[in-house]
Amino acid sequence: MTKMQDIQKKSDAELVELAQTARKTVQSERFKDAFSRKAGVIRTAKKDTARALTELNARRRNNATK
Repeated sequence: MTKMQDIQKKSDAELVELAQTARKTVQSERFKDAFSRKAGVIRTAKKDTARALTELNARRRNNATK
């Protein structure tokens, strides 16, 4: 899991890449056989996606108000 402090240090391109790879991870885990799925991997990837998108949206809001 990526901490929010680490995410805030990344560039916009890195955040987009992080969100895309995390989404692919969630998709690949969900389509696995029920016995080979790992709930922790899915949970972590979903949290990473949310954190990356939250930071991107915060940056966009800050740039729009300036």
